[in-house]
Amino acid sequence: MNWDDDRPRPARTITVGEPIDTHGLVELRERVAALEAEITRTKAEIERKRSIEVAAASLFKS
Repeated sequence: MNWDDDRPRPARTITVGEPIDTHGLVELRERVAALEAEITRTKAEIERKRSIEVAAASLFKS
């Protein structure tokens, strides 16, 4: 048994476009989950900024 297997793995930095053919299934699933979380976070920020923009535009219409 390899005792190193019990240690937590360091967080991977995801780089878009990097080769992924050497990743295992677990790593690929983790990558997809991380990318989906980042997409969700980005969409939330877009929506937040859009609502600020709409509010600002309505101030100047009055």
